[in-house]
This record gives sequence, C-alpha cells and structure tokens, in this order.
Amino acid sequence: MNCIVLAAGYATRLYPLTENFPKPLLEVGGKTIVDWLLDDLNRSGKIKRCAVVSNAKFAEHFRKWRDAKQAGATKFNAPIEIVDDGSTSNETRIGAVKDILFAMETLGWSGDTLVVAGDNVLSFSLNLFLDYFERKGKETPGANAGMRYFEPSVEKLRKCGVLEIADDDRVLSMEEKPAEPKSHWCAPPFYCYAGLTCEKIRAALADGCGFDAPGSFLAWTCKNEPTFAFEAPGVRFDVGNLESYQKIKAEYKGCDA
Repeated sequence: MNCIVLAAGYATRLYPLTENFPKPLLEVGGKTIVDWLLDDLNRSGKIKRCAVVSNAKFAEHFRKWRDAKQAGATKFNAPIEIVDDGSTSNETRIGAVKDILFAMETLGWSGDTLVVAGDNVLSFSLNLFLDYFERKGKETPGANAGMRYFEPSVEKLRKCGVLEIADDDRVLSMEEKPAEPKSHWCAPPFYCYAGLTCEKIRAALADGCGFDAPGSFLAWTCKNEPTFAFEAPGVRFDVGNLESYQKIKAEYKGCDA
C-alpha cells in the first residue's frame, strides 16, 4: 500500500510558530506530529512506499527530517519521498486533492493508497483503519474507506466534512462545511482508496470534485464507488491553533498499538 501524507499547508492560525516552520514537524509528546503517524503505521508492515507532500517554503525542512529519520533508531521501513508542490504562500497553495494527484504523477504511483493529513494525531492505531479497509475490500471488491467520529456540536460540524451513513457503514453522502449538517458524523482527514490512479483523480476533478479540502475526493467516490466509513475507536486531535496545540502538547501520550 502507498501512503501519502498531506503537509503542504501554511498553518496561518498557528503564526508566529509556523510562519517559518511546518506544522507537521511541531513536537507533541516528545515526537513530531508526523513521526507519531508514521511510527504507528510502521508496525503494520503494510506501507511499501510513503510520500510527504510539502510546499516550496518548507520542503527542505522535511528533507532534513526524512534524512534524520531514515538514519535514526525509528527508521521507517519504506522509502520516504518528499514531494514539493511548488507553492510558496497560503494564497498560492494548490489544494489537497491536487496535491494527491501531483504526488502520484511525480512519483508514477498507483494502487491502494492511504491518505492522511500530517497535522493530526490519534489516541488509537491507524492500523485498525487499515484492517477495516482490507476487510471491506474482501467483502466488496474495490471498496474505499474513510473515517468518522460522532460530533455532538452543530457549530463544529459546520466547519468540517459531514457524512451520511447507512447501517452497513456505507457512505451515502459527504458534504464539506454544511450550513445544515445532515448527521453528527464528522469525517477526519484519513482515507484509504482502492486501486487509486491519476486518471481517476483527473476524472473526479473534471466532474466537479472540489480540490481544496482533502475530503472532497471521498465526497466524489461515495457517489461513484462503494465507500465505507470506519468509526474511530478513540480520539482524533487536530492541531488547529496555538491554544489547541498547547493543550495537545500537555495531554497527548501517544496511540494504542
């Protein structure tokens, strides 16, 4: 399986902390945010290729991190590619879905692909999500998978992707930042796509798929392909602003294997 880590944002809500430093490389609980994600995934042995998509401003930070990681005690078992999408500011960013396409085009990748946002940490193992994706793929060949958690606050739902879910976990619809949420199922930025190809992403974009929010591609797949949603068995921590970052730094202890 391929893994693409989305890390090309500019984290303006964390300024001045991230004005000249990428958010995924901020430290939480003794490790960088992206290290928590990759060290967890490393235990599964399922990730064969990994790419971190950065922007031109922060790409060198990620190259230095990658070189240190691959030489250190927590070396990632798969090669880590740093892909620079060329953007230089928040105003010129190309968007998460186009970043996925850019990484795959640049590296010549296709196949089953895990896509994760590089600025989130979890209280549970992502490998449970990979197991769910594999299980659904055996039951329904070609199935994709997203993640979901119950969000009681309508105000918070209006700021995220919201899913409609059938009894068998099938995603009936997904809407980014809805004014009137159709459910309390929020979709964090973790996705598994079966047999992903550049051609499929191009077709989605040509069909009107949004390109800025990472969940936009899942919103397209649920209309065109079998797509299911794994219910998160724990907490997802989003490093969104300075207040949330300080809180997470104080509370986060890692994920359960």
